[in-house]
Amino acid sequence: MSITLNTTMSSIMTNKRRVGALKSLGVVTVGDALTYYPFRVADPVPLRALREARIGERMAFSASVRGMRVVPMNVRRGYRLEAVVDDGDFAVSRHIAGAAARLVFFSYKKQYVDWLSMRLRSGAIVVIAGEPSEFNGQLQFTHPEIMTVAPGSGPADGEYSGVVQMSALKYDADTVEAGLRRISRPRPVYHASSRISSEHIHESIVQCIELLAGTGQDLPGDAATEAPQTMKPMEDGGISGAGTAPADAESRSGNAVAVGLARAIPDVLPESVRESNHLLHRAEAFLAIHDPLSTADFKRAIGTMRYEEAFVSQTALLQSRSNVRKDAALPCAGVALRDRFIESLPFPLTGGQREVIDDIGVDMAREYPMQRLLQGEVGSGKTVVAVAAMLQAAGSGHQAVLVAPTQVLAEQHHATISAMLCAIDSVETGDDPSRDALSPNDPADLIKAAESAADDGDAKGRAAVKHPVKHSGARSGKQDGAAHAQSDANTRHVPVILLTGGMKLAARRRALALAASGDPCIIVATHAAFSKTFQAPNLALVVIDEQHRFGVEQRESLRTKNDVVPHLLVMTATPIPRTAAMTWFGDLDISWLTELPGGRKPIRTFVVPENDGRMMGSMFAHIRGRIDAGERAYVVCPRIDADDESDGDDDTSGALQIGVYDDSDAYRRESAAAAANTAASAPSQEDGDGAPSRPPLHSVAEIERRLSSLPQFRGVRFATLTGRDDDATKQQVMADFADGATPVLVATTVIEVGVDVPQASCIVIFDADRYGLSQLHQLRGRVGRGGTDSWAFLISRAEDGGPAQQRLQVIQGTLDGAQIAQADLEFRGAGDVLGDAQSGGKSGLKLLRVVKDAKIIADARERAGRLLADDPDLSGEVELAGAVLDFTRGNETFLTSS
Repeated sequence: MSITLNTTMSSIMTNKRRVGALKSLGVVTVGDALTYYPFRVADPVPLRALREARIGERMAFSASVRGMRVVPMNVRRGYRLEAVVDDGDFAVSRHIAGAAARLVFFSYKKQYVDWLSMRLRSGAIVVIAGEPSEFNGQLQFTHPEIMTVAPGSGPADGEYSGVVQMSALKYDADTVEAGLRRISRPRPVYHASSRISSEHIHESIVQCIELLAGTGQDLPGDAATEAPQTMKPMEDGGISGAGTAPADAESRSGNAVAVGLARAIPDVLPESVRESNHLLHRAEAFLAIHDPLSTADFKRAIGTMRYEEAFVSQTALLQSRSNVRKDAALPCAGVALRDRFIESLPFPLTGGQREVIDDIGVDMAREYPMQRLLQGEVGSGKTVVAVAAMLQAAGSGHQAVLVAPTQVLAEQHHATISAMLCAIDSVETGDDPSRDALSPNDPADLIKAAESAADDGDAKGRAAVKHPVKHSGARSGKQDGAAHAQSDANTRHVPVILLTGGMKLAARRRALALAASGDPCIIVATHAAFSKTFQAPNLALVVIDEQHRFGVEQRESLRTKNDVVPHLLVMTATPIPRTAAMTWFGDLDISWLTELPGGRKPIRTFVVPENDGRMMGSMFAHIRGRIDAGERAYVVCPRIDADDESDGDDDTSGALQIGVYDDSDAYRRESAAAAANTAASAPSQEDGDGAPSRPPLHSVAEIERRLSSLPQFRGVRFATLTGRDDDATKQQVMADFADGATPVLVATTVIEVGVDVPQASCIVIFDADRYGLSQLHQLRGRVGRGGTDSWAFLISRAEDGGPAQQRLQVIQGTLDGAQIAQADLEFRGAGDVLGDAQSGGKSGLKLLRVVKDAKIIADARERAGRLLADDPDLSGEVELAGAVLDFTRGNETFLTSS
């Protein structure tokens, strides 16, 4: 049978339990096995004579077999093989007297026992590695790893030159020295499961390597499919091998396995790239990873495969970016309406905004689609940039759609954009007396500008602009008058259409009909834009707000609705380091907005230990003072209620322990009792290391009840907001919060995106030590949006000096989103920060690290760019072209920047 990387494991292994266990780890083919990388290598096994043995400590030695016997086990069904070995010659080399020990193997398969008996016949020379124990006063090794040594003298230099065959037997090593080097070298350690151990994973992978190289040894029955060179019993009664490998690095390239493997696994990297970076051949790297001679050998091989991942992924991204330019797009060169809009703004643009708008303008004027990622801090003015881009599309006679992740955010965008467009009338008519008093990028002030420009007789229209959360576009007939009046006010420029899933049927049909007409317009939509009923035949621009909230298939559905591919602008306030953006969004042009508009004051952040009652009391007193001054406060909890099993960032449920300092003895008694009761009712769990599980998380329901009973909040109304609330409830809650009817909002992280209340000046985040830094930064950005002083209080139960406390100190010490994102990646890893699809959890990337491997990524991207410039189709690099194609086919999510 010809073995290739695409050969399935089930076709080369008859042990179905092993095949199923490997499949559960994602190992289905031989190629999957070779790329199932170990996360570390175990320390080398020390060489010791039997008299130097330490009970329970692994050791390696050579010995000769004195005798062997097989004993049937009548009760347990099966066989016990016992062999007595003597290490006399090996002990002499260590200047120690020799000793004897017993090797014990158990199996219910007669064929395996017969095969092992042949290897451990009397007089055989073997090399052994195992953990010694004591039984009946005698040293014993149970199921040790053994290697047979060919009798007689081997090569003078002691190098291993392949499997030696003498008579009817095949030996694992031709000299004792070679066998000892092999059996004592470091062993890779893999992520295992309850179904399969790391050792068995290693044995299976080495078997694949040997079969690929053509050096696998056949055995009768099941053993033939599972036993390469060095065999030992498996837990399920099968047979597995330790593998064939060279004695040292110098001989590796010349031994049978390496030579055969190089024929079966061609190199992917161009020869010039591999040589200039001093990398191993791909086959040699696989061998050094799964059967390393030393720790240095393993690290060099891992480095080779890590660079290969970087090079293949960057080549795929650059090719994808180049292929997009072959698609046709609607050129949008009309900038008159956009420029009038910029002139009408009641504030000057920042330098960053002007630069990004200019870049987008140049991109959209081309005949191939723009693909741009706009990353900016909360409040940096991304909405203004998006509106300018959409007006460039509308001003060129085309349509633009802005997709928001929530109905609340869509309605806010609809109101804000309508206000911005109404302000154009004010500038042109000269009726803008309050322009100089408006704050930069303040949605509340923009709405005031719309109010002054709207028809004075249209009270409903003004109400819809003033309170978008109360006056949804989800109306029909006369109830939809406000939305129509608002659109009529903008007719001279471009209509703004709201499309959400919560709209009534009549209003939804009107919105869909306006979009389907193809007339120039701006459409603000939620996920409803991804439905089959939404058609925009003249669509020139798609703007995705908070891109991580949408799936790739959803965004691609908009791009493929028409024959002409629309321009794409992806916006996010989630801070992503530049190196990570270059990796995960490498097919996009990237713009950063780091400059905050004038008038914004920095948010003062404090980490408050929850067990510090005095500080907690002072914090609540401060919040009450801000409420009395007409401001608002958020309180964020990770859980909805005590029965809620799911939470924001952690799977652990939690108890309430608020040590608030105040004058109420009754409250302190209630707090202590509640904490004790909740803690007592929580299940007793142990973490993997035996340490007790972390305290349970706080919930919205109980925090609202407890805080509303505090004397600091006497007379203050509270409201709650969670993901379980329906859209109507969310709108009403947010309207009451914005109006000040309920100045304290206790919520889950549902407020992270789409909440814009300029009067909010304080935010309290319970269990802050359980959130990622990027999410804390996003939550913190909910306050300070109205130009007033603002505060963020991070309530923590983290241990002093622990990792959680160190993370909180990072966010306390900086407002720089890029710095926070970098730290978040270093603390948590890309999988938690960017999501599996972006970090490699669901892609072909298994070794590349966006933070530590920034230089590798940059080098790979530069070299890949030069290669594609000379050979765009990779016609001269067939293997690389195949690897890029395989990567692209399995990583559409990666390539479309999810």
